[in-house]
Amino acid sequence: MESLSGGSFMRVNKSSQNLSAKVVAGTRVVLMALDMPEQARTGLRGFAFKRGVSGSGKPAQWLTGIKYFKDLVPNPKPGVQYSTRQHPIQGFLWSDYAAEPNTTYDFTVVALYGDIRQMEERYSVSFSVKTEVENDGHHGIWFNRGAIASHALATEFQNKPITKEMFNNVDANGVIGDKEVRWLSRGLAEACLKFINGCDPGEGLRVCAYEFTYAPILDALKRALDRGVDVRIVYHLTSQNTDAVKAAKLPKKKGSTQILFERTRPKIPHNKFIVKLVSGKPQAVWTGSTNFTDTGFYGQTNVGHLVMDANTAATYLKYWEELSANPTLKPAVANAMELTPNPKNAIAPSSIEEFYSPRIADNMLDWYAERIEDASNLAVMTIPFNVAPAILTGLAKQGPALRLVILEDPPSTDVTHAEIQNKGRLVFSNGAILGKNFIKYKTPAGGAKVVPITHTKLEEWFVDEELARPANNGHVFFVHSKFLIIDALSADPLVCSGSANFSTGSLISNDENMLLIRGETRVADIYLTEFDRIFRHFYARDAINRFAQHGDQDNPLLLDTTDNWIAPNFKPGSYKNNRRLMFFTDGSGKVWAQRAADDPNPFADEAQRAKNARQRKNAPAKARSGTAKSNKTGSKKAATKSVKSKRSSKNKSAKPAKDRKKTGARQRKA
Repeated sequence: MESLSGGSFMRVNKSSQNLSAKVVAGTRVVLMALDMPEQARTGLRGFAFKRGVSGSGKPAQWLTGIKYFKDLVPNPKPGVQYSTRQHPIQGFLWSDYAAEPNTTYDFTVVALYGDIRQMEERYSVSFSVKTEVENDGHHGIWFNRGAIASHALATEFQNKPITKEMFNNVDANGVIGDKEVRWLSRGLAEACLKFINGCDPGEGLRVCAYEFTYAPILDALKRALDRGVDVRIVYHLTSQNTDAVKAAKLPKKKGSTQILFERTRPKIPHNKFIVKLVSGKPQAVWTGSTNFTDTGFYGQTNVGHLVMDANTAATYLKYWEELSANPTLKPAVANAMELTPNPKNAIAPSSIEEFYSPRIADNMLDWYAERIEDASNLAVMTIPFNVAPAILTGLAKQGPALRLVILEDPPSTDVTHAEIQNKGRLVFSNGAILGKNFIKYKTPAGGAKVVPITHTKLEEWFVDEELARPANNGHVFFVHSKFLIIDALSADPLVCSGSANFSTGSLISNDENMLLIRGETRVADIYLTEFDRIFRHFYARDAINRFAQHGDQDNPLLLDTTDNWIAPNFKPGSYKNNRRLMFFTDGSGKVWAQRAADDPNPFADEAQRAKNARQRKNAPAKARSGTAKSNKTGSKKAATKSVKSKRSSKNKSAKPAKDRKKTGARQRKA
């Protein structure tokens, strides 16, 4: 069995007569790309997928999809799934989203031809692939469901509303009691709870939390404290966090040891990490994008990333210790930059580097942009808020790589323009609910309303999807993860992941942390397969909604009875063609790290940029001060002139009589 790189059983490259498959396995997703020569495509109706668990003794089963041939299903019912053997997949990229971690699967992909009522199995390719273990002892990675308005939620749970009681139904062992909540968690909340619950007496936990309200997490920390774990918590001082801390009965002190450390500055102390200490020494750190809230674990797309590396944990511990003193901006910047100096264009092979905020300037955005430009094959990222100009510059620059981005909100005019200018090479996907417009409230508290798209037949074809979310407030409903992957399919990928948004404010104002991970194909595979899952989930819904709003009445679930569906997948320059080709390149040319070595230093103007930013910030105050001084000086001069005038007038009137007589005589003589 040939691998994509390095002989990994999780990356498979298998070819049979006229059919090739390249496969990447994450923990819960198996991503499969297919290719065929032109002469074998004539009459192709699609691909059927069969899957079995290796060694289980159970027969393999045909996998299912939601699309169908109209002639075979004259009276379809929304929500029904159909065997791919009778209703094949008409695409060259497909993923199995129902895989389980650390499991070996046997797949067979079959190319089907001819009459849709009696399709011929002409070519096939079979392979075995093993999904990744969630925690390999070095990196543990968990993504929640994220796609919280979905076909699966509607069909499996009938969009059942979720209550606070359902979210909090977690026992002392970290077992989630509600089936729907477990489905949304997808192992994320359980992993975080296990990390806390697995801490033994005498060990330590150092928590740094921005939003800190999820009762089962706080309760787990209280139990750890009670059993003798050295727990200390830095948390953002807000009324919501304070109420949750009180409800969990977490004390400010235990004996003479301070437990709670209030972070009152900056406005957004955005970290969400936990350092574990064993025998007083840091051993592991839990980090990522997940706030310690019910929404963080079960709502918006998030990732929890556990790194079991003493050096990494030690750097995080130092960061925690400095933040526990509640520093103001100036010392916070100095601390972050001393602990985590600016990275080189290409960090060391097979390494992890940390990057903390706040910084003196936002040059790290240029670093990210350069890495995007350096990608030789693929660059993907998630952006919960606005696309920073520097990032958009990197995404929009002409290059060989396909660039895919998941946004929280619909793209701005500038972003759309960049996508049009790079058609087929730059593609955005954004949060969407099938058949509905999602309208956010422009208020400090946030929130949103959902409005059905009218005058369409979508409700006849699809099940009704609802947004499963604990509360209708906040500003992020769909995408909260913050990560960037460069050349994920290569043997030397780069993954950047953490709490920090790709924005200026995140870099120069907030408390933040990011991991820069190079050369870990397992990490890249997990992130890439999850990215693919979320990207295509939202991309399809957004596209269907846009077509419906423009009056398109064609049913997107109907399969093509001809082979016309094939052409877009091989059209030069198209997105689908570029997406297929990225799996089937020969790997020649410079890889990202080689390109990075030729790039300029993005931090060269950091000090000057910081100085310019200070000057811009101070300019209004200086202008006000200058105006005040000018007004004061003008008033003083006017006052002085007035005094002199008064004195002159007084002196004239005070002349001796003798002089006044002389003056009068001169005047008469004249």
